Amino acid sequence: MTHDTPRHIAIIMDGNGRWASARGLPRLVGHRAGADAVRRIVEAACELGVKVLTLYAFSWENWDRPAGEIRDLMDLLEEFLVRETPTLHKQAIRLRAIGRLETLPESTRACLARVGAETAAYTHMTLVLALSYGGRQELVDAARRLAEEVRQGRLRPEAIDETRLAQALYAPDLPDPDLLIRTSGEQRLSNFLLWQSSYTELYITPTYWPEFTKASLEDALAAYRQRERRFGRASALARASRG
Repeated sequence: MTHDTPRHIAIIMDGNGRWASARGLPRLVGHRAGADAVRRIVEAACELGVKVLTLYAFSWENWDRPAGEIRDLMDLLEEFLVRETPTLHKQAIRLRAIGRLETLPESTRACLARVGAETAAYTHMTLVLALSYGGRQELVDAARRLAEEVRQGRLRPEAIDETRLAQALYAPDLPDPDLLIRTSGEQRLSNFLLWQSSYTELYITPTYWPEFTKASLEDALAAYRQRERRFGRASALARASRG
């Protein structure tokens, strides 16, 4: 069974550090090369008709990295957003961010808010940056939201089901990923979109993220189109309720 271009692609962008180390370069050079790859793949996904592209840009676990590297990553993110805003406007791409955004530096939050507001009306494609994000943390936050509704008497515990929990996630209006790509050859989800990826097709490539190109994305799409997708009945109902 073949499929059209997936509506929603999620990517674990792995391998920046190893790409740099293999060349005897500082990790920051690898992260800059990774930012260049983001630009390529955002434009390629837009051209190929993808409606939602979610990128695992900074995980909850990444806070354990050295403070200097974290500062470099946040500076690079802000630089990327400023530099790429004209492209977002030109391609009519909406920017969104998910995660525990309140833990990001104030300047980073302000930059995300500004670009998000400027592009909010665009409908050609949605670019979602997962920042300070963890799948388990998202589920904890969703549980807290539901618990607060129960505490306030606005929700009965027995009314909580898959659909209601999904509505408490960071971006309940977005469809679940059809395809999840992980670069650098690692074969795990690494706490990324755990709820949303229950029936997502996985594509693992040994290519380091800085070397991932439009041709690499097309290879992933070709593999996806040859998959026979199957869904559990309950999951299919939950997916349908989220559009």
